[in-house]
Amino acid sequence: MAVVDPNEPGHYPPCPLLALTGLYCPGCGTLRALHALTRGDIGAALGLNALFVVLLPMAAALWVRWAVRSWQGRPFAEKAPHPAIVWAFLALLISYGVVRNLPFGQFLAP
Repeated sequence: MAVVDPNEPGHYPPCPLLALTGLYCPGCGTLRALHALTRGDIGAALGLNALFVVLLPMAAALWVRWAVRSWQGRPFAEKAPHPAIVWAFLALLISYGVVRNLPFGQFLAP
C-alpha cells in the first residue's frame, strides 16, 4: 500500500519543465498514473499519461526478457536496436510532449 498519495500537493517536487514554462513534458502525470494503475483505475491512469499506460506492457515484457536472459547467463540483446527504432521512439516522445500542450491535444494533458 502506498504511504504517500502523489495527488496530494507538497509530497513530490513539481516537474521542472512545468514549473518553469507551464508546459507538460511527456512524463508529466506518470507517477499519478502509476498510482492509479496500482489501484486498478485504468481510466484515470489513461487520463493522466496515456503514453505511459500504453507503453507499460512493452516495458514489462522487455524487463521479463532481461530477467530470463540474465538468469540464463545470456546477454539482454545480441546487438543494439536499429537506429530507426531509437529515432522513432524519440520522435514519439517529442510528438506526445508537443501535442499534449496544443489546444486540440488537451485531452492528453494530465
